[in-house]
Amino acid sequence: MSENACISKRARDITPFLVMDILEAAHRLEAEGHDVIHLEIGEPDFDTPECIKEAAKKALTDGETHYTHSLGLLPLREAICEDYLTRYGVTVHPDQVIVTQGTSPAMLLLFSSIIEACDQVILSDPAYACYDNFIRFAGGEPVRVAVSEDDSFQYRPEAIEAAMTGSTRAILLNSPANPTGTLLSAERMRAVADIATRTGASIISDEIYHGLVYEGREHSALEFTDRCFVLNGFSKLYAMTGWRLGYLIAPREFIRPMQKLCQNFFISANSVAQRAGIAALKESAADVARMKAIYDERRRYLLPRIKALGLGVAHDPTGAFYVLANARHWAERFGGSSLKLAFDILEKAHVGVTPGIDFGANAEGFLRFSYANSLTNLAQGMDRLAAYARTLD
Repeated sequence: MSENACISKRARDITPFLVMDILEAAHRLEAEGHDVIHLEIGEPDFDTPECIKEAAKKALTDGETHYTHSLGLLPLREAICEDYLTRYGVTVHPDQVIVTQGTSPAMLLLFSSIIEACDQVILSDPAYACYDNFIRFAGGEPVRVAVSEDDSFQYRPEAIEAAMTGSTRAILLNSPANPTGTLLSAERMRAVADIATRTGASIISDEIYHGLVYEGREHSALEFTDRCFVLNGFSKLYAMTGWRLGYLIAPREFIRPMQKLCQNFFISANSVAQRAGIAALKESAADVARMKAIYDERRRYLLPRIKALGLGVAHDPTGAFYVLANARHWAERFGGSSLKLAFDILEKAHVGVTPGIDFGANAEGFLRFSYANSLTNLAQGMDRLAAYARTLD
């Protein structure tokens, strides 16, 4: 690095998203002619449903290629509110919704609006890798609360309460969760909401995997508290990752401050994608049901194959499209490093998996497997891993 390079501390200190490092290394292998099975990336392999694409085409034909309202198209915000009423029986007003270019910008707006320097946000360990960086970028401090594989990686309300201080600003929930694929029970979610109400903290609920639940039922935090910020979007359930369309539901008093941030930094979400989002909510139920059934078939295939490798799955995940498996006895060969293990698997077996350390210290030695890939590829990936496992004996 040049001595004259004045790189900001926030840019220097941000940690890499390790799954992307794995994915990009896999792409290099593919460019060299190798066939790689991708079980690392959390991206649906399905094409976006036709009704959604048709709505986008119509928007283009109709000339809807200009800025929209900074909060998002009113018909889309109304459709989001209708969806939450239908799914969870909760009433949300369109003026409480901000449509964003994916859920990541929604996080940036949210944390920039509620966090002052040194405010703390409680989140689970393990949890989605990027949460910490969003919190720190806004000047806050992430406080990790360990969750156990023996307890289905569920929060224990008493552990959350023990971690809270006078600086605790919010408690972050993610159910179904990335990387674990498990759901937080209604009882525990209610208990966490009660803690937040009693202490004056807010609930942040990342509901991006809602709709992808195969056993039981997911709950929105809005069922238990109005002191709540909800993150959601279209990437996972509707196979729309490249469309970059998400949204944030917030208490009314926070909307105008967030809107000002949105006006300055993003102006508005993509106009064509917003029209597609309306079709996703109103017309794609049959397509979503088909994709969900296929995900569940893959889940039921993958779980016994992972266990047959000798990897630990204490409780079967029932949501999202991930399995977080205990591979510590494999990682021992690499000094306990799941990152070194993941790169070794990629180089020798040509299978991409995500190292548990990407999601927190409590997941070190684990590997995350995504079943957002075909049964054929899952089978081939598991066969390659079985051969790889024999080299470790």
